[in-house]
Amino acid sequence: MTMMARSADAAVVFRNGVCDCLHKGIFSQFPCFLAILLNRSSHIHINASVEDQFQHGFANFDDDDDALTHFDRMLRMRPLPSIVQFNQLLTSIARTKHYSTVISLFWRMNLLEDGFVKPDKFTLKIVINCFCKLNRVDLGFSILGNLLKLGYEPNIITFNTLINGLCVNAKIALAVKFLDEIVEKGFQPNFITYITIINGLCKTGNTSSAIVLLRKMEKIGGCEPRLVDYNAVIDSLCKDRLVTEAFKLFSEMIGKGISPDVVTYTSLIQGICSLGEWKDTMTLLNEMVAKNISPNVQTFSILVDALCKERKAKEAQDVVELMIQRDVVPNVVTYNAVMDGYCLCGQVDEARKMFDVMVSRGCAPDVITYTILINGYSKIKNIDEATSLFKEMSRKRLLPDTVTYTTLIGGLCQIRRPRDALLLLDEMQTHGQIHDPFTYSTLLNGLCNNQRLDEALALFKKLENTGLAPNIVIYSNLIQGVCKAGKLDDARKLYLSLSAKGLKPNVRTYNIMINGLCKGRLLDEASELLMKMEEEGCSPNFYSYNILVQGLLQNNGIQKALQLLHVMDDRAISVDPGTVTFLVNMLSDDGLDNLSKEMLHAFFGTTSFSK
Repeated sequence: MTMMARSADAAVVFRNGVCDCLHKGIFSQFPCFLAILLNRSSHIHINASVEDQFQHGFANFDDDDDALTHFDRMLRMRPLPSIVQFNQLLTSIARTKHYSTVISLFWRMNLLEDGFVKPDKFTLKIVINCFCKLNRVDLGFSILGNLLKLGYEPNIITFNTLINGLCVNAKIALAVKFLDEIVEKGFQPNFITYITIINGLCKTGNTSSAIVLLRKMEKIGGCEPRLVDYNAVIDSLCKDRLVTEAFKLFSEMIGKGISPDVVTYTSLIQGICSLGEWKDTMTLLNEMVAKNISPNVQTFSILVDALCKERKAKEAQDVVELMIQRDVVPNVVTYNAVMDGYCLCGQVDEARKMFDVMVSRGCAPDVITYTILINGYSKIKNIDEATSLFKEMSRKRLLPDTVTYTTLIGGLCQIRRPRDALLLLDEMQTHGQIHDPFTYSTLLNGLCNNQRLDEALALFKKLENTGLAPNIVIYSNLIQGVCKAGKLDDARKLYLSLSAKGLKPNVRTYNIMINGLCKGRLLDEASELLMKMEEEGCSPNFYSYNILVQGLLQNNGIQKALQLLHVMDDRAISVDPGTVTFLVNMLSDDGLDNLSKEMLHAFFGTTSFSK
């Protein structure tokens, strides 16, 4: 069957069977919010309930008064301008991104008396595009249904618009299903169709499905994958740390005569950096240069960030200088990475110097820049400098975000200023910043560490009243604070309430409880909790065993402690230096009975700890 015959057949199917398609296919996923009744002989009508939605939900006349004035002028002209001229006006408004205005004017056109301006297929396609741009792809499909009822044949551009709308709204599975439907009806997707869905799949982590679509493209004549398609999948594979698979696709692409570009190499370099393979990174960089492909600011920024995460801030700064030598201007992301690297190494003064360098080179710091420095100064307990930078942000008209506030709250708690931290929490709310679980967790931990348990409990109650569900980190911090205050019954109640809250204790939660029980000399309960960890699928770690062993040794439970140490030896779990010191001191303790000393000597003679 020829392409023309297939297209004609598809048009017939859409015209005659559109209702079946709308209800059985992709369109059934979307409610029709517009009661638009169309047919070949009648004008378009919109019911009264939708009029209010358009007027209040979409129209924004203040943004485009000139366009509205021009539209009104066109309506008063005699003879009346053609629909082509109205479509040109709507297209012009759409290009200025005033999509709601386009839809408002479309509504007004529909309310005109019969014989005035009758929207055609081009009008409807413009409106579909505007709905999709407003993230109302559901209404876009409603307009498509009416376009089909009028007997107009949609083209692949219209379908691409809807597919893009689905992808933007993270409805990737529906986009793939819609693609299958239009192919089944005889329409031929183009490069834009495929790359739109491939990008959508990659951005949502569905790389394997993107590869399947890539293979499907290879089988379709005239629509073989291009560089942009391969780049999208290679980038997604690298972000998933599937670097070997990315290189296989890279080799396949080159074998088909498709030359890589800076985007391809940058993705591969990011993948290699995520694995810490520096030698391979340099090989790729040399390969790029040999092929006259210059690394761009993103390529260098990835290298800088990777070096900084490996605590190689000085080497990262050298890369920045190399960028400048190659006439690649570092951006704020590059400088932020270097500053963060220095702060990770505790070299906050060097980070501050880099801050001054970026400003002197005309690169404006952003919120992240200041947050990095505030975090650096907070960690070295220089809260005065951290606070000064926080205030400087306001002078520079930079609004601190939730992370900035939380960082400074943590710094204040660290230097035993919990009252100021609480005031900062209130200020945060005043300035419209949302308290997230990490903010509450940081402050709760700070209050507990500063023996402000009553205030911590009050804050916890406030958190519950806000409707923000506390997570396991928040509960663990509070349980730890209650244990430190010696209120084991309250700690036990909090721990036992977790399952009712739909929360599962993690290894830290168990360790906190075991430690609290040991300090309360409830050693049997602590031992039972260690066993329960494993039953619940939470493997005890180094700290779990050592906390319980030390608790047993401190409370004359030598035999049970030694049994547990044998378990640790069998599982190759190391002994804490504090535990070893405690054992050695017990051997030299004249007050220890002979039987206990014999057990200790026997233990050291039969385990790997003595080696």
